Order: sequence, then structure tokens, then C-alpha cells
Amino acid sequence: MAYWLICNSRAGDGERGRDFWLEHLASAGIRDLHCHDFEEADWTDNLGARDTVIVAGGDGSVNRAAAVCRATGATLAILPSGTANDFARNLGLPDQPQALCELIASGITQTVDVADYGDGIFLNVAHIGMGTLPARESRGAEKKILGRFSYGVELLRRLNAKRGFRATIRCDRGVVKGRWLSIAVASGAFFGGGNEIPEASASDGQLDIIAIRPRPILQLLFTFLMVRLNRQAPQRTSTLVHIKSQRCLVHTGKPKTVTADGDVVSRTPLNVVCKQGSLRVIGSKVVSTAANTEDRLGMPGTA
Repeated sequence: MAYWLICNSRAGDGERGRDFWLEHLASAGIRDLHCHDFEEADWTDNLGARDTVIVAGGDGSVNRAAAVCRATGATLAILPSGTANDFARNLGLPDQPQALCELIASGITQTVDVADYGDGIFLNVAHIGMGTLPARESRGAEKKILGRFSYGVELLRRLNAKRGFRATIRCDRGVVKGRWLSIAVASGAFFGGGNEIPEASASDGQLDIIAIRPRPILQLLFTFLMVRLNRQAPQRTSTLVHIKSQRCLVHTGKPKTVTADGDVVSRTPLNVVCKQGSLRVIGSKVVSTAANTEDRLGMPGTA
């Protein structure tokens, strides 16, 4: 068994780099590591199924390492060093660096779901529409200063400029058609730097599809606040649709950009399947934002 430390020096504010984590890992008893950067194309050549890949970076870096671990059978460990770090929230990892490194040294593992969209995977969320703007247009300097709040700032800048797009969402239970401001397909329970997805978990074997209709900004903000305060998906709303399904296919009237785990990855149509428990990670408990309520929402109608 071997430990691999893979760093993304450009993630986050740059304060939690290789030297920072090497010191804490050594204090936890992990000293003999293979250290590489993501830019090194051949670092995976000698990776084995019993090895642990420790990733110091943000959600984009974790996504890349997760694909490697799933292909090789290796275990994924995360040292959150990015802007959002949503997948780390899904795993309920300790905030303190030393406690986190000690958890990695303990070797405690769990399995989590992976969303497979054909050309790749995602662990947190894929966006179509308004939700893609933070990944496409957030300014680098702004992300350094505002951190995860830069995502919300960019959305508010553009909210009034969007009229939405037409799309058809096909899930296990049926079909929903309409005009949408944003469609998110989530595998985990968090997105955008800690925003919670009601009744979601990274290990429940289900995707959470959240589609938002174009509405006046005050109505959108009111719906968002109600979901945040109640921590439940609303049973009925003219603004938001929330569906749970193992698979999802989204067709749009015109090709639209798709982002996944913070990076631009493709264009629609988007075909996603949840692969339950297909990735082994270091962690003691997957976070669930609420107990799942079977068929509480039902299948919303066509708009």
C-alpha cells in the first residue's frame, strides 16, 4: 500500500499547498508519500488498488482524482484547499487540518455515489443555464477575495438578464417540460460553497434534479430563503421543481453549456446515471441534509 499526495497549486487562496499538508500528514504518521502535481500526466502509471490518493485542491481537482480512483480501485482522501469544497462537506470531514490528517492515517473508509454522464463523472452537481455562470464567468481575483460567496455574487449580477430556456427533463417517474432559468442535477447534498440540497445525500443512490423557472427576482429570492429556512424541498411551488431519480436525461431546445463540479465539461443533451457506492473514500460518515421522504413531491406537471 502506498500514499500519493496530488496537489493543485492554483486551488483556493494558495495558502494550503504541498508543504502545509506534508507537515500535518507527517505529524499524523504519514511520511513516505509519492508527491505529484496534476500537470504530471504519468503519475497514475504505478497506482494500485490498495493505494490511497490524497488530493489537496478544490472540487475540480477532487473530481479528476475520483475518476482515477474509480478506474483503479484506489481510495480517495481529500484535503480541502479550494474555493467551495462541497464534496468535503458531503463527507463530514473535520475542519481542523491535523484532525483530518489523523483521519486519513486511520484508514476509515466509506463508499459514495458517483454521477456518470458518459464523457465523465461528477460528485457534486452539474448545471445547465443560470447555474453555469459562476464557473464560466467568476473572476479569478474576485474568487480569491470573496471565496465561495463569489458564486452568489455572479448569479445576482445576471439574474435579471435571463429569460430562461426550454428543456425536457426525463426521469424514472416521467417527463417534465417547460421554460427554465436553471437546471441542476446533483449527486451530493451541497453545491456552490455550502448551499444545501434538501433531503439529499452522497450515498442514497439517487440524483436530485432541481429546476427553477424564470420568475421576478423577489419571488426567486423568497423561494430560495424558504427552502434554506425550512431545509425541505417544497411540496408545490410555481418557481421550483425538485425530483429524485436514479437517472436523468435533459434535452434543451438549443445546445446549452454544461458545468460539472465547477468546470465547463460539455453541452446538452445531458444524460446522467447515479452509480451507487462506486467510489471508496476516507471518511467516517456521509452527511444527509434530512431524512428522505419517499414520493413526497410526486411528479410535477408540465409548464
